[in-house]
Amino acid sequence: MVNTLPAQTVTDEPDGWVAPPTDLIFDDGVPLETNQHRVAMNVLIRSYQQYRAGQTDYYVGGNMFVYYSSAQVKNRDFRGPDFFVVLDVEGTHSRQGWVVWDEGGRYPDVIIELMSPSTAKVDLGFKKQLYDKTFKTQDYFVYNPFDANSLQGWHRNSAYQEITPNERGWLWCETLGLWLGTWTGTIDRETESWLRFYDTEGKIVPLPEEAAQQRADAAQQRADRLAARLRELGEDPDQI
Repeated sequence: MVNTLPAQTVTDEPDGWVAPPTDLIFDDGVPLETNQHRVAMNVLIRSYQQYRAGQTDYYVGGNMFVYYSSAQVKNRDFRGPDFFVVLDVEGTHSRQGWVVWDEGGRYPDVIIELMSPSTAKVDLGFKKQLYDKTFKTQDYFVYNPFDANSLQGWHRNSAYQEITPNERGWLWCETLGLWLGTWTGTIDRETESWLRFYDTEGKIVPLPEEAAQQRADAAQQRADRLAARLRELGEDPDQI
């Protein structure tokens, strides 16, 4: 099913002004490469949302169109980033895609593409140049969920400069203030080396369910310590 924005009425505009296109398509019918790519995208989105829990001044999206020019709309030839973040915007608005001219000219601040053999050339060529020269996205990363050694990243000053990994092979995302590195484990019944966020102390940024488990484990540890102390005092914790 194809979704389009409703037509807009434009009045009192200066001569020569051209209205932005309104027939935007938000579903190209092309699925993600594999289930692992879908899981990898959701891991990044959900963990960043967990990291920013309670905050609304950002927008995070994935596998959705970023519309930036009328030529792009006409050609229908650009698929959206697998993961992107825009900072200092109202994040609670519902959006079918990121339409730059409806967002005050804001482009994504961070983009991550999940590569495959069929997309690597575009991700490392056309898209990298587009994000650098047109979007001016500050941090761009690429990663293949099937290749733990495939992580690459660039930070933009006047142009993209490759980010040097630390001793763990992690890359620093200056814009988000987080590391990007791999973590091997099982998520949604898929076992791979997933791309994950890490904080400045090197702790993994948890998914919501992981954060809930951490809280439950911490509560159980507190209860166990209290029970042990009560036994030391000759009390039966089950009777209190």
